[in-house]
Amino acid sequence: MSRVLCAGHVNWDVTLQVDGLPEPDGEARIVDQCQSGGGSASNVAVLLAGIDVETTLLGSIGADEHGWLAARELDRAGVETVLVEADDATAVKYLVVDEDGEVMVLGNDGANEAFTADDLEPGTLDASDRLHLTSQRPATAVALAQRAAEAGCAVSFDPGRRLAEREYEPVLAEVDLVFLNQREADIAADAGLLSGVDRVVVKHGAGGAEVRTDDETISHPGFAVDPVDTTGAGDAFAAGFLAASQSGSDEYALAVGNACGALAARTTGARLHAEWRDVEALLDIGPEE
Repeated sequence: MSRVLCAGHVNWDVTLQVDGLPEPDGEARIVDQCQSGGGSASNVAVLLAGIDVETTLLGSIGADEHGWLAARELDRAGVETVLVEADDATAVKYLVVDEDGEVMVLGNDGANEAFTADDLEPGTLDASDRLHLTSQRPATAVALAQRAAEAGCAVSFDPGRRLAEREYEPVLAEVDLVFLNQREADIAADAGLLSGVDRVVVKHGAGGAEVRTDDETISHPGFAVDPVDTTGAGDAFAAGFLAASQSGSDEYALAVGNACGALAARTTGARLHAEWRDVEALLDIGPEE
């Protein structure tokens, strides 16, 4: 795979590790904290760059310190960026993580949906092998997917939790590959949204993942790790799957995706900075039986 264009959110994340997620009117003790870039499209782009896939990111930030920090981190990770500077502040997400790695997210959209398909220079998609969409506005996602189709560029989509909130049916009609967790897959199936998608990848967290096509379902059980923070594990899985899918089978792509997801789950924060040798080391250990 020579180049992937990722389109979606660019956030600044503040991760708070706590001794337990509090009940309503409850309180938790902060045991550690860190800050880093975030946003699904950004997370995918950073890991792709780390595992030797040329990557461009289309997104938007505010003209503020958080936006500057996010842009600098992407540049240092080797991600080429097309970042629109918006009037709104850069989106900041507060991630509250308990001792089991479970996550609660607090945040606002800020500037992260200010970009449009028109912000992409002509020819960018012609030079890309795949467009990877995340949970941006449906109108933006559809316009990008249609431009990709005109350029002969494959399109994948990871709508995330907003699948139930936004009208993504026109987007799903334009893609060949979609990433969902089990809850999202059930929602999409019940609504009849997946009939035209060639491959549906369903992520089961610690339980691995599977690829569903009209002809078969292929699964991989995942890898046994002690989770520290599951934030961004799904994004890491998508990056690994995309990187491996061009050069191997769906079985191999699932294994690489699960390895990347496992590495992310044992790392604090939404970003996984890893190289192929890190992925290969986990592949050599083998999956959980």
